[in-house]
Amino acid sequence: MFGSLILKNPVLVASGTFGYAREMEGVVDLSRLGGIIPKTVTLTPRPGNIPPRTVETASGLLNSIGLDNDGIDEFLYNKLPYFKTLDTKIILSIAAKNTEECLIFGEKLGLVTGIDAVELNLSCPNVSGGVDFATDPKLCEKIVSTFRHVTLLPVLVKLSPNIGNIGDVACGAEQGGADGISAINTCLGLAVDWRQRRSRLGNGFGGLSGPAIKPIALRCVRQIFKAVKIPILGIGGIETIDDAMEFFVTGASAVQIGTANFYNPTATTQLLNALPIALSELGAKNVAEIIGTLEL
Repeated sequence: MFGSLILKNPVLVASGTFGYAREMEGVVDLSRLGGIIPKTVTLTPRPGNIPPRTVETASGLLNSIGLDNDGIDEFLYNKLPYFKTLDTKIILSIAAKNTEECLIFGEKLGLVTGIDAVELNLSCPNVSGGVDFATDPKLCEKIVSTFRHVTLLPVLVKLSPNIGNIGDVACGAEQGGADGISAINTCLGLAVDWRQRRSRLGNGFGGLSGPAIKPIALRCVRQIFKAVKIPILGIGGIETIDDAMEFFVTGASAVQIGTANFYNPTATTQLLNALPIALSELGAKNVAEIIGTLEL
């Protein structure tokens, strides 16, 4: 449970990796998902970064999308009606430049139904100023508190691994009134074409996701678990049941499947099918019994 948000199961799909869900309905039974987090929306439309925007790396994907989206109004009036037809929780991912934008987001979301929670994306690594609120505990507390006061929806805060002690920033989010922490966003990286002596991405640096970042994500989840009392949504390199179970015992209450959706669209279904068997191996009836039981 993340505040008043109750999930039917602990397997969700991560923002930016599942489009607006309609694209995936032919290959995934959307009703089986614990929740869907559409791609992040901003207050006004953004064209995103110059291409190329993605490049494959060893065990990972480097992206520099730059929060390309049509803005919150387009989402609420043209995308949200479809999401309302789905039998799963819808968690809206938003990115605000400042506290003033948080107030506007809160006002707009207060006029609609069909959104079950909000994920504050404070951690996009390839947008100017995208991680400012996720690097300083006080700034994080301030923006979370601002949004908390203008919405009744459960608030999740997505944090960046590109900082020193992520536990301190998670504490700031908790003190600001967050109902949960999403960890982690991508790791800042660079892919190089040495012959051309250029970055392989149009914007230079990008965010690394996929199996390569799982050890970093697990470390961050553990640090957050030790620092706060609110639940954690684990993200980073999760595809199989083994990956998910590692996150659960480390401290996550639920997981988001991200990059795996691109190369294995049925990863969520496979994971859900395997979850009861994995829990039985530990003599557990549900995920709650094993959260944070890692001996470390």
